[in-house]
Amino acid sequence: MRFFIDITYKGTNYHGWQIQPNVPSIQEEINKSLNLVLNQKISIVGAGRTDTGVHARQMFAHFDYNKNIDFSTLLSKLNGCLPRDISINKIFEVKSDVHSRFDALSRTYKYFIHYQKDPFCTNSYFLAKKLDVKLMNMSCKYLLGEKDFTSFSKKNTQVHTNICNVRYAEWEEKNNKLIFTIESNRFLHNMVRSIVGTLIKVGQLKTDYKSIYNILQKKDRSAAGFSVPAKGLFLTKIEYPKSIYYA
Repeated sequence: MRFFIDITYKGTNYHGWQIQPNVPSIQEEINKSLNLVLNQKISIVGAGRTDTGVHARQMFAHFDYNKNIDFSTLLSKLNGCLPRDISINKIFEVKSDVHSRFDALSRTYKYFIHYQKDPFCTNSYFLAKKLDVKLMNMSCKYLLGEKDFTSFSKKNTQVHTNICNVRYAEWEEKNNKLIFTIESNRFLHNMVRSIVGTLIKVGQLKTDYKSIYNILQKKDRSAAGFSVPAKGLFLTKIEYPKSIYYA
């Protein structure tokens, strides 16, 4: 039987989602807790791979287990075992051929910026001067649709294609804070952070809002802007078709 888990985590103390030698990861912590609670070796498969320091309001992963599960009891025991910065929100059964990564329809990320210096605002990027949000949103229109995002990806990432279908990209200003929301069928390594860095240059009037179009055409990472710090980036939503569930 295959099960999905809905996960929230603060990525500050982890070297990303994926298991790596000699460093802490989200995947490893959840595997260890599942192994302990279910008394069986379990390896979860995530819907994606967040980078070092990136957070998730909602991440999904799947695992296989051939016994009936009391979801409420398992949820309680897992959250009791896991560190304070990782929580399991829900566990549910899906069809046996469903894959958390390949069956996802879309992912949504948000990036947070604050203008007022605040020692307690640790999961947001501080900028002392306000940005031109109108220009940044005009620039966002060039991101929409199915495009090659090579210019906004790290090199040598071993993916088969750099084509992504961005369905939504917009900045919103609230109470001296900026929130960038972007939704796509898939994302490349470092893609959101490099897009945000490039859009910040637009908002600072250091580059024209139409420059995004030219950057995309060049398919060269050096053409784009800097990558903003990971601490302000959150994976907030993953969508799946209703067909993954049992009727």
